Amino acid sequence: MTTDLVTASGVLPTATRPLVMGVLNVTPDSFSDGGLAFDPTRPGEHPQRAIAAGRELVAQGADIIDVGGESTRPGAQPIDADEERERVIPVIAGLVELGIVVSVDTRHASVAAAAVAVGATIVNDVGATVPDPGMLDVVAASGAAYIAMHLQGEPRTMQDAPAYGDVVAEVEEALLATVARAVSAGIERDRLAIDPGIGFGKTLEHNLALLRALPRLCSHGLPVLVGTSRKSFLGRITGVEVPEERLIGSVVSAVLAARAGARILRVHDVAATIEGLAVLDAMGASGEDAAQGAAGGGVHEEGRR
Repeated sequence: MTTDLVTASGVLPTATRPLVMGVLNVTPDSFSDGGLAFDPTRPGEHPQRAIAAGRELVAQGADIIDVGGESTRPGAQPIDADEERERVIPVIAGLVELGIVVSVDTRHASVAAAAVAVGATIVNDVGATVPDPGMLDVVAASGAAYIAMHLQGEPRTMQDAPAYGDVVAEVEEALLATVARAVSAGIERDRLAIDPGIGFGKTLEHNLALLRALPRLCSHGLPVLVGTSRKSFLGRITGVEVPEERLIGSVVSAVLAARAGARILRVHDVAATIEGLAVLDAMGASGEDAAQGAAGGGVHEEGRR
């Protein structure tokens, strides 16, 4: 059974229901919303515009706001940690002052340290399978929750030629190894969640295999985060080329992930996702039941920003 997720500021009810994590990209180049919350040509608007965007996501029903300052879309060029901090820290501080639960989406230990220092209570680590030196120590000392995401390769080249023998088994093994390292570093297990990294070094077929295997990944008792929102594999399935127009595919995939046991849904379209979850709830669907069924063998196997 999935446990609640403990953070430095309280317990998030992941044992009870799926939580909605609203995406707040403080970047000019993210794949679907770059520049909407951060435009480097208009510095006078930072961080107020991003804070307002985060408040709107909360008004729509988001439980968590995930603030990221480095685009990790395929082919994205990395930025240095100093620039990333300048983008995200004032936004995180402003949201925390409003009483909002904030996660920092980063692969840099120094950014994570600065974020938890101003009140972020979750570190969402894109590079968790090969963590930045010091990342686990930062999280352990802070009391923050830690979301470990699977990534094959690195964002700039991850989609060049992703390859696996058995994608489900290999992703599962890598995530469990990451969890073991985190626990050894002093991060309590109830502060951990895992993310199979849909779209991060995976083909369409790999993504579908992982989504079909969600009950298996959820069977380890850790909250599982799923982020399918607006991603290119949905465009390949539906034929919708413009990321912002992939609303239906995004909501359907999020709701199906919740039905399979996912307990954190990372989405751009918060209000629509919550409507979908309300329908799921009214129908009485249970992700925990699905996860238990997977443990008995009844499952068909098959860039964030």
